[in-house]
Amino acid sequence: MNEIKKIEIFSSLFYSKFGVQPSDIVKLPPSGSYREYYRLKEGVNSAIAAYNEDPKENEAFVYLTRHFFSKGLPVPELYGEKLENDIYLLEDLGDDMLLSFMEKHNYYKYGVNSEIIDAYKQTLEQLPKFQVEGTTDLDYSVCYPRHAFDRQSMMWDLNYFKYYFLKLSRVPFNEQLLEDDFNTLCDHLLSADCNYFLYRDFQSRNIMLKNKQPYFIDYQGGRKGSLHYDIASILFEAKTHLPAHVRNELLEHYLDSLGKQLDISREKFMEHYYGYVYIRMMQAMGAYGFRGLYEKKPLFLQSIPPVLSHLEWLVDNVELPVKVPELSKVWRTLVESDYLRIIARSHFSLTVNVNSFSYRRGIPIDESANGGGFVFDCRAIHNPGKYEQYKNLSGTDPEVITYLEKDPELTGFLNDVFSITDRSIVKYMDRGFTSLMVNFGCTGGQHRSVFAAEMLKKHLMEKFGIMNLTVIVRHREQEMKKDLD
Repeated sequence: MNEIKKIEIFSSLFYSKFGVQPSDIVKLPPSGSYREYYRLKEGVNSAIAAYNEDPKENEAFVYLTRHFFSKGLPVPELYGEKLENDIYLLEDLGDDMLLSFMEKHNYYKYGVNSEIIDAYKQTLEQLPKFQVEGTTDLDYSVCYPRHAFDRQSMMWDLNYFKYYFLKLSRVPFNEQLLEDDFNTLCDHLLSADCNYFLYRDFQSRNIMLKNKQPYFIDYQGGRKGSLHYDIASILFEAKTHLPAHVRNELLEHYLDSLGKQLDISREKFMEHYYGYVYIRMMQAMGAYGFRGLYEKKPLFLQSIPPVLSHLEWLVDNVELPVKVPELSKVWRTLVESDYLRIIARSHFSLTVNVNSFSYRRGIPIDESANGGGFVFDCRAIHNPGKYEQYKNLSGTDPEVITYLEKDPELTGFLNDVFSITDRSIVKYMDRGFTSLMVNFGCTGGQHRSVFAAEMLKKHLMEKFGIMNLTVIVRHREQEMKKDLD
């Protein structure tokens, strides 16, 4: 739908609610979803308009909003909707999320203070009301994409993790053994009581603080499920990265609040709790992999190091009641991965300048002024330029490439080069360096050095291409020859 049509429908809904047309319509910054949000204002009247091209998701959100609002739960009031146009209008809860509240209190500089703890505790006092009171007369058939967090939902999340995180992270695993462990984990999770409302995306960005009271948004993925998933979601959230002692304090407060709704055994609750922590964390890693490693969005890449830190704590401190050996091996490999560790620095742009040159004209100058870098001498490799059919060709021509690819000495030479440069790139990105120079020299700077430079670029883009890495290749002698021509 074009922007003009959207504005017309937004304005019509606004007028139906307030009796005036909005004088100010501002599109809000995008979040993690594909939904579009707009703030409409006129005087003291304000509302949030949403446009989402997924009609089933809209239907679920509108239904759940009306349902929870009717129960007196703290959700935005639904002012109006045009679901045939994929649009609805909501109460404006402001801009203060729990996450931004933490930032205002310098959480990332000084850590948790009493105000932050109080905000979390108020939030966790409301969660059991959604999980228990919110289920009364709730029609789960409207929930989307599934009515319940059942085995199929779990397997979707686990395969999301497998294909968009494990595979993109180049973590080796046995497909059948991993699938067996997925099923074992699902059996364990489904043995819990799964007859409550599961919010699904219970995190600090979806909790608004209005007049110092928590309100809740983005529950359109909610469905029937266990009590454990949502508390696991917020306490092990990557973005906030709460320390272990704070997580434990807040978990106890949540269980106290839950005890006012249900007669529940804490010991029995804890039997399933960390299993749900793991599956929620794997779902999140799947999202970080898809949005970060695949779509290369920095915000999601930056969430990978803290989620791995949470994973490391779990691997070191938690023993599940069921055995999942292949999955446990995968978790340990992720924790120990240098490749993923440097994602934290991926917002630094590292440029690798790769040059081919002739020793007759000297080694290229490092124009970054950093000095150093690598110089690899290709003259020990057999020279195709000695043969008439290759003399006027270069290392980028198919005939020369085919010739050099058959040379086992060159293959071994390049593997050594790749190993050395890979280690440096890991360290450079980890330390925030911005430039690395790699030179390949041979007699004429035409065949062997050119081929080696191109092969290094190909290797680096395949191995590090998901990161903020730029590889620039220059063939100095060829450029000089073109200038002379």
